[in-house]
Amino acid sequence: MKILVTGGAGFIGSHLTQALVGLGHDVRVLDDLSSGKRANLKPLGRHVDLKVGDCSDLATVRRAVKGREAVFHEGAVPSVARSVKDPERAHRTNATATLNVLLAARDAGVRRVIYAGSSSVYGDTKELPKHEGLRPRPKSPYAVGKLAGEEYLRIFAELYGLETLTLRYFNVFGPRQDPGSPYSGVISLFTTALLAGRTPVIYGDGRQSRDFTYVDNVVHGNLLALRAKGLRGQSVNVATGRRVTLLDLLRNLGRLLDRSPRAEKRPPRAGDVRHSLADIRLARKLLGYRPQVSFEEGLRRTVEWYREADGR
Repeated sequence: MKILVTGGAGFIGSHLTQALVGLGHDVRVLDDLSSGKRANLKPLGRHVDLKVGDCSDLATVRRAVKGREAVFHEGAVPSVARSVKDPERAHRTNATATLNVLLAARDAGVRRVIYAGSSSVYGDTKELPKHEGLRPRPKSPYAVGKLAGEEYLRIFAELYGLETLTLRYFNVFGPRQDPGSPYSGVISLFTTALLAGRTPVIYGDGRQSRDFTYVDNVVHGNLLALRAKGLRGQSVNVATGRRVTLLDLLRNLGRLLDRSPRAEKRPPRAGDVRHSLADIRLARKLLGYRPQVSFEEGLRRTVEWYREADGR
């Protein structure tokens, strides 16, 4: 199948691209390389057609979508904190970019669009686990943009017959997650800090919890979505159905790295949620999804990758 992956040079996108190439698909990647890296696609060589460009520009997306049968829209600026500082950019790179992808896909005759959604759309709901029937209560511009994207996918399925699905990712982690930014995932930040002998920073008391999801599980969910039947704008959680506190995460990393698990505590950040835990029953029903890699095994693989990358 001829497939476009937006954001395909990024953390999650490059893992998905690698899996699609491995299955024999003809893959094109559109990435502006603002956070994605050519190095993430280098092992795939000429098996990937990389187009450098921004999904916020409709003409660029139209060129990239031409001749494709399916689109995985992974392109985004995935940061709550950054969106709080710059809501205009967050809207443009999430909501506007998603609308552009759908317009281009519709007009090019694309059959299916799979969208990288986010658990942030739920906000700080008291009810756990978080299921798709809950009313979304986003707490940040990033979450608002992601929710707008979901609604566009639903409308394009209803109005234009485009097969669409949103996969709501929960706290994805794994190899290639860039720790070089304060907006990176907490696991990459904790791991690289401990490897370098620095004290990790926890925003809050550390008892907040997350449904940490190893990247292979997210790739698995996307591959199932490519061949699933009955897609018409639904949204489903992709996670493990288990939550871990930041303090427990730190203790696990300390054991794996043989480091002191102490952390510096700072005030909570605006837009952050207290607890996150997914109900994954709908993904199981619609896609046949089941987590493939446990939190512990995913953490071990991630630490091993960062160790090799760090040369320690």
